[in-house]
Amino acid sequence: MLLIKIGGGKELNLKGIISNLAGLTEKFIIVHGANAFRDDLAAKLGYKKNVVTSLSGYDSVLSNEETIDLAMMAYAGLKNKRIVELCQQNGINAVGLSGIDGKVIQGKRNSGIKVREGGKTILLRDLSGKPKSINKNLLDLLLDNGYTPVLSVPLLDENNFAINSENDDIIALLQSEFKADKIISLIEAPGFLLDKNDPASLIQNISKGELEAMEQKVDGRMKRKILALRKLFGAGDTTVILSDGRTENPVIDALNGKGTTIK
Repeated sequence: MLLIKIGGGKELNLKGIISNLAGLTEKFIIVHGANAFRDDLAAKLGYKKNVVTSLSGYDSVLSNEETIDLAMMAYAGLKNKRIVELCQQNGINAVGLSGIDGKVIQGKRNSGIKVREGGKTILLRDLSGKPKSINKNLLDLLLDNGYTPVLSVPLLDENNFAINSENDDIIALLQSEFKADKIISLIEAPGFLLDKNDPASLIQNISKGELEAMEQKVDGRMKRKILALRKLFGAGDTTVILSDGRTENPVIDALNGKGTTIK
């Protein structure tokens, strides 16, 4: 069993990724982003996202009704269906689902984000949260009958309202249920870079014990991603591969050891 996380950047080679996946014999679940589509759509609609930094140093995009609408259009709509289309063209019988479909991913809305503003600590509430459960019966039904799930945000909160969430947390939740042998995360970088502007700073191998130290060396959204990687290993032993999704054969490269391997 494999978990495949496809980032949402413009430069990812989706055709190459899906073509490589078609050659696999293992079952897999795809979780994808769509931040580039979302930002393009937001620009066309005249909407500006609001990024805040919590007191603990983690960056987040505040989610309101407009943000959820954008997620439904960009993630669950355009990007999801284009990936499903590519899967079908390559012989993968894919089914595209957002977290709200069949309650395939349900979460709990965040109590709020503490930030500093005007010299004061304030609590910001928004429509975001953490995934807490998956509809494994539905996913098993699909997998056991030859279908490949392609998953995206938004998901449902405890009161069945649509909320945004982090794909890294969704992957961690899926790992806790499926115990995947490998998790492949395809990004717009050669792998984990100590300096995001220097490809030569690639770290090829990291033990799970080194992740906490790594978290202290980065900031912003990468800090959040390292925290999510640490959570993956709390769900059981696995191998996580961060690899370049822009190459000619991204999945084959990842399985052949290119990028950063964490185990």
